Amino acid sequence: MEKPKITIYGTTWCQDCYQALNILKSHNINYQWIDIDQDQQAEKFVIQTNRGFRSVPTILFEDGSILVEPSQSELQSKLITLTQLNEK
Repeated sequence: MEKPKITIYGTTWCQDCYQALNILKSHNINYQWIDIDQDQQAEKFVIQTNRGFRSVPTILFEDGSILVEPSQSELQSKLITLTQLNEK
């Protein structure tokens, strides 16, 4: 079973980012972490995606969908859906 490919845009001081990372790790999902405090292009992407706000975590999935500041249940549901799609 192939795991979904995910990019997570966040900051080191964001508690919600750490919660999202922990969920990804608990599902053994590989992800790319980008700290928007260290990457200006990533910060620009987050601001454009979130209508002028630096909302993190902003999570980009391989299907092109994006979750912004998702609850734990929202993120887990998305991961289950992507895993099921990858199994087909």
